[in-house]
Amino acid sequence: MGESFEQVVQRVNAHLAAYFQEKRLETQRLSPRAGELVEAVAELTMRGGKRLRPIALHAGYRAVCPSGDAERTSAVSAALELLQSYFLIQDDWMDSDEERRGGPAVHIVLTRAHGDDKLGASLAILAGDLAAGFAFELLHRAPFPAARLPEGLAAFSRMHLEVVCGQQLDLLEHEDVALTHHLKTGSYTVRGPLRLGALLGDATPAQLDALERFGEPLGLAFQLRDDLLGTFGDPRITGKPAGHDLREGKQTVLVAEARASLGAADRERLERVLDHAEPSPREIAELTDLLVQSGVRARVEAKLDGLVAHASQVLAGAALAPEGTQMLEALLARFAQRDK
Repeated sequence: MGESFEQVVQRVNAHLAAYFQEKRLETQRLSPRAGELVEAVAELTMRGGKRLRPIALHAGYRAVCPSGDAERTSAVSAALELLQSYFLIQDDWMDSDEERRGGPAVHIVLTRAHGDDKLGASLAILAGDLAAGFAFELLHRAPFPAARLPEGLAAFSRMHLEVVCGQQLDLLEHEDVALTHHLKTGSYTVRGPLRLGALLGDATPAQLDALERFGEPLGLAFQLRDDLLGTFGDPRITGKPAGHDLREGKQTVLVAEARASLGAADRERLERVLDHAEPSPREIAELTDLLVQSGVRARVEAKLDGLVAHASQVLAGAALAPEGTQMLEALLARFAQRDK
């Protein structure tokens, strides 16, 4: 594979750094105090993150345009990271999460700066709105082929719509967990970035279709892996306590599978822990063990393996450039086998 994922990450980080400097100067001319929200967005965005969406986008680009300028994907990649920051800022406030990427959540940063919970939350909402605006500004600057720009804008807007709808279903604890994940995670983690990259490369309808069929199972596989890590991941690697998703009462694929397959007594144990505001470490450990002993974990892992195999099969028969196919295969492995 000619390009490494690390090179993609370096390019998008450089693009983001330059953009934030531009915004600092612009807001300074408006008001010295206006820079506070820019700094909040910039600090969160540059704090870290796996940059999986830019990697997926670039893989989609290379799959249809193997010899194109690598820099062509940087603006849309940066837009995706800013859209991610927007979602994270608001999601952390909705979930009352105080940490993100090894540091304080944005609403906590702003609350500490002003000594007022309500003001901190209000400013955080504005910071999220600002990040969203930045994302769409960068999207409009992206070097799409002229005839593909409307499709690129439509794909980005559709991705935004699906994630918001997915978050709504998540907050409402909608019973269709697969639909929630399809909208909230698969849309802007896999399918959307792949499509945007392909449009930057002026993809044919057949290539767009192949990437859509590849992205669908890959997006689901990403979420299943996320759910498995949220319950069984090593805290030393994930940075989250053992059984984190159970502790938070999250409606994961594991929970849906448990509800569908456990007996009445075990389902009651499950719901008791999920509904408990502060379940004990012992309760979490016992429930985690139950998910293993009952075969729930094994069945979800088998679903994950099946999705990976399906995505790999799509790639094998797709009319995509070999260079891009190699990146997509590496992306598939990274998404399905990650440990955090």
